[in-house]
Amino acid sequence: MDIELFDYHLPEELIAQSPLEQRDQCRLLVVNRETKTYEHKIFHDIVNYLHAGDVLVRNNTKVIPARLLGVKEETGGAVELLLLKQQQEDVWECLVGNAHSVKVGSHCSFGNGKLQM
Repeated sequence: MDIELFDYHLPEELIAQSPLEQRDQCRLLVVNRETKTYEHKIFHDIVNYLHAGDVLVRNNTKVIPARLLGVKEETGGAVELLLLKQQQEDVWECLVGNAHSVKVGSHCSFGNGKLQM
């Protein structure tokens, strides 16, 4: 599977920075696969779309503010890391933005050279 198919531009102003006070008032996009239409609803309306035998999957993952912007030392090109999970004291599982351009063995620096990998 080509994971680049999941890349898309999402304007910063559309990314929630904090949860709503009344959580069930958040937006809900309802997609009708039969008619290929969609509707904008409020999350508390979800009960109108669930039927016996349906499965509702809850994503309760936490997001930490751990996005690092840096440069590739060899080329000066931009690199972005998203820290996902701490494995050891100084070892993190991460996603690399534009991973095709960052090869194993590449040298990158972050924070004006304060952090290097």
